[in-house]
Amino acid sequence: MKIRPLTIEGAYEITPVQHRDDRGAFLEWYRFDHLASVLGHPLELAQANLSVSARDVVRGLHFADVPPGQAKYVHCVTGAVLDVIVDLRVGSPTFGTWEAVRLDDEERKAVYIGEGLAHGFCALTEGATVSYLCSATYRPGHEHGVHPLDPQLAIAWPAGTPLLSAKDAAAPTLAEALESGLLPRYEDCVGHVKKLRQNHDNQLSAVDS
Repeated sequence: MKIRPLTIEGAYEITPVQHRDDRGAFLEWYRFDHLASVLGHPLELAQANLSVSARDVVRGLHFADVPPGQAKYVHCVTGAVLDVIVDLRVGSPTFGTWEAVRLDDEERKAVYIGEGLAHGFCALTEGATVSYLCSATYRPGHEHGVHPLDPQLAIAWPAGTPLLSAKDAAAPTLAEALESGLLPRYEDCVGHVKKLRQNHDNQLSAVDS
């Protein structure tokens, strides 16, 4: 398993090793220990989601209040999507930038999206099925969105006519979300991750003592 940091701090691309023969293929699409060795703390699994999307559906851009935020480990089970991570952390060196990774049922890549980052994707195939491992459960009133077609973000969605939910279509622009104080602060996100690492180190020390 290869874990590669993306240009946005707190986001990673994961490429598994696939073992193929005439029966098919086998792979480990998630290993908590490999991910923890890179993050400095394990991903605490609190909720698992699954979505099925028609071609050209765009979901997102979604993010949660920090703390506790909601880190995600995203994998495409069937079909293909263009997965997009956006840095909405006010004060971040890469604030307002985005990065995309193709997730599909051939390479079987996954992405890790840290707390405070926004996530969305565009379905490239019919019935694109995406699974999400989440560090926190859904909390109404603490999860938000930014409009995925905001010209300021200028995300190059690979869809002729992106299909949005009513909720996503009504989401504020980046500028509106910033003005209203809706966006997470970079220093809070960094502090939250630091606390997760300290807690993990303390737990390891307790086991060794």
